Amino acid sequence: MDAVYRNQRHFYDLTRKYYLLGRDLLIERLEPEDGASVLELGCGTGRNLIAAARRHPNVRFYGIDISSEMLETATANVARAGLADRIKLAKGDASDTSAPSVFGEGAFDRVFYSYTLSMIPVWREALQTGAGVLAEGGRILVVDFGQQERLPGWFRALLHAWLAKFHVTPRAGLDAELTDLAAAEGLQKRFLALYRGYAVYAELGADGASLYSPATK
Repeated sequence: MDAVYRNQRHFYDLTRKYYLLGRDLLIERLEPEDGASVLELGCGTGRNLIAAARRHPNVRFYGIDISSEMLETATANVARAGLADRIKLAKGDASDTSAPSVFGEGAFDRVFYSYTLSMIPVWREALQTGAGVLAEGGRILVVDFGQQERLPGWFRALLHAWLAKFHVTPRAGLDAELTDLAAAEGLQKRFLALYRGYAVYAELGADGASLYSPATK
């Protein structure tokens, strides 16, 4: 990952805003209460954590990333935003269930993954990490590339070929994996295709009535 991001990190946010769709929906849907703790597994440049921290000034935020290069950029971005007192970062493997323990938090009220699972070869294990540190009544949120099932075939082929250059693989089994995870953890699941399948968005939570539905927006 350091080799991939050594140069990309300098222009990552500028370019990704045009095709990492649905990230702002996820940030809007965090909805943490004052005093809550929020963990991002695969925090990259810190873009999401900064946006969420600005939106929720009375919430503590934590981010883990396996890339030292990305964490260097994230640390600088967080400091520049004046949020180093509320956003804590650490190097760690999202698929390592012990990784979040570095923060000394027993559990997190929100755990989220933003275009991360498609880059983690052992992405199922990364989901288990989040489930293992989710507080009672908490919520897991995911946004990532979908299967582009309602987009033209030529577009799908080009997109998948381009993503492969960056070691990105949209996870065809994500919906089924989240279904199994929800059942194992006693959670409800909402899974949606966005932008004609370009992206997918999912929430797992204890109260199905609180999960996102476009009809309620």
